[in-house]
Amino acid sequence: MTFINKLLKDTTGFLLFCFFIFLFLFAEVLKNFSFFNRIPNSFFNINTIFLSIILEAIPFILLGVFVSAIIQSFVSENMIRKVLPRNAYLALIPAALLGIIFPICECAIVPVVRRLIKKGMPSHVGVVFMLSAPILNPVVYASTYFAFKSTPYIANARMFIGFISSIIIGLIVYRRFKGENILKSTQAGHHEHHHHHHTNRNKLLETLYHASDELFDTGKYLFIGAFLASLFQAFLDRNVLLSIGTSTTFAPGVMMGLAYLLSVCSSADAFVASSFGSTFTEGSILAFLVFGPMIDIKNTLMLFGYFKKKFVLFLLVVTPLVVYFSVYLFQLFFL
Repeated sequence: MTFINKLLKDTTGFLLFCFFIFLFLFAEVLKNFSFFNRIPNSFFNINTIFLSIILEAIPFILLGVFVSAIIQSFVSENMIRKVLPRNAYLALIPAALLGIIFPICECAIVPVVRRLIKKGMPSHVGVVFMLSAPILNPVVYASTYFAFKSTPYIANARMFIGFISSIIIGLIVYRRFKGENILKSTQAGHHEHHHHHHTNRNKLLETLYHASDELFDTGKYLFIGAFLASLFQAFLDRNVLLSIGTSTTFAPGVMMGLAYLLSVCSSADAFVASSFGSTFTEGSILAFLVFGPMIDIKNTLMLFGYFKKKFVLFLLVVTPLVVYFSVYLFQLFFL
C-alpha cells in the first residue's frame, strides 16, 4: 500500500490534526468575527495545547516507528532468543535496563514493544521494557535533574522507583498471562502478511514501508489522545487539586491522575512537576514522575489499538496500584 493510500485510509487523526493546524494559523482572524467572539478563550487554548503536545511528541514518534521498522527488517526471532536470559525472572532485569541504551519515551515505546513481542520477546519482558524505558533513559534523567536542581535526589528516586515498579508489574503480568498471546490477532495478522511481497527487496526500502505503516497506525491514536489531553488541560481546575496537595495518603493518587490526564512527554514532564513543588509533597511529585511515563491518555489508546482489551484493562488497574504503593513505601522510609 502506497504512502498516499495509507494517508487516505487513516483519515481520523489526520483530519483532526489539520483542523487544529487551521485554528492555530487563523485563530486571531476568527476572533474578529462576531460569532467566534462568543466562544470562550479556553476553547482556543485547546488548540494551542493540542499542537504543543503533538509537536513535542512527533520527533519521538518518528524515532519509535523507525526503531520498530528496523526491528521488523533486521532483527530475527533467533537473535532475540539468544540475547535474553532463558530464565523468565532473570530476563526482567535486563529488560528494565534497556531504557538506558534505547532513549525512547512513552509516545513511541508501544509500537516498538509490540514489534518485539511479535518477534519472540516474552510478553512480560516486553511489558517491563515498555514501562521502564520512558523513565530509565539518559534524556529523562537529565531533564529531571535540571528541573529539580535544589533537590537532585528526586531524579535518582524517580529512576529507582521506576525500575522497581516496572519489574514488579512484569512479575504480575507473567503470573497472570503466562503463555497467552496479549497482542490483538487482527493487528498481528495485518502486519505479518502486509509486506510479504517486499521480502526480496532492498532492506532499507522494506524498512521505510514498515515505518510508513507504523507511523499512520500510531499517529491516529496520538492525535486522538492529544486532543483528549488538551481538553483536560484546558478545563481542569487545579485549585481543587492544590487543596489536598499536602496529604501523604491522597496526594500521590491525585498527582498520578493528573499525570494521566495531562499526558506530558516524559522528556519534559519534570518541568511540569517542579511547578507543583511548593504545594505538593515530594512523594506525590514522584508519583507524577513515575506513573505518567508508564500510562497516560495517549499510550492508553495505542495499547487498546495493539493489545487485547483484557490485557490493557488489567495493566490499567495493576500499574497505578503498584506505583502508588511503591511511592507510598518510599516516602514512608526515605522522605
